[in-house]
Amino acid sequence: MSNTLKIDFVSDVSCPWCAVGLASLQAALDRVGPSVQARITFQPFELNPQMAAQGEDTVEHLQRKYGSTPEQADAIREAIRSRGAALGFTFNLDKRTRIYNTFDAHRLLHWAHLESRQMALKKALLKAYFTDGEDPSNHTVLVRLASEVGLDVARATAILASDEFVTEVRAQEQFFLQQGIHSVPAVIINDRHLISGGQPPEVFEQALRQLTGA
Repeated sequence: MSNTLKIDFVSDVSCPWCAVGLASLQAALDRVGPSVQARITFQPFELNPQMAAQGEDTVEHLQRKYGSTPEQADAIREAIRSRGAALGFTFNLDKRTRIYNTFDAHRLLHWAHLESRQMALKKALLKAYFTDGEDPSNHTVLVRLASEVGLDVARATAILASDEFVTEVRAQEQFFLQQGIHSVPAVIINDRHLISGGQPPEVFEQALRQLTGA
């Protein structure tokens, strides 16, 4: 069995369980060691593709979309915070006061993949939103994050000011929807094996070992 794995990580930068899932996957890769290599590509998924430019209050959005009571929302936030802390990711969900449209962030991530900086940008976006409470739809924020991970500022600005990569990102979104992916994170290994949700590292580790014999 090959010890080099192709991993498509289908996710949204506004999805807290995607941050948990990514941290878990990376912890699992650390556990199995250098004998297993992973080529991780972040694939686009929008939790709220119709979200207006100004976004929506987080509490109101969750109540409307999921019917969550304030008490249920508090319990979910604490579960997310606790899971993140155990994995070394800081959730400051009190700072995440609004839900935003993330399509432009996905366009930049598509470009970052071409520049071999996608992982760095993905992590920067997750931290900006969930730890620092920043707006991932704001072009100033996006350009700054691109710069911080070593991407060209002028190029990032030009992409955001245009329709570049719109067609490619929409096509990828549709592809994974047609493959039956309707919730994220969805981690697809070697185009065949699906792990859904923000699973703990043990789940990812078991799958990695079974697929590679590591």
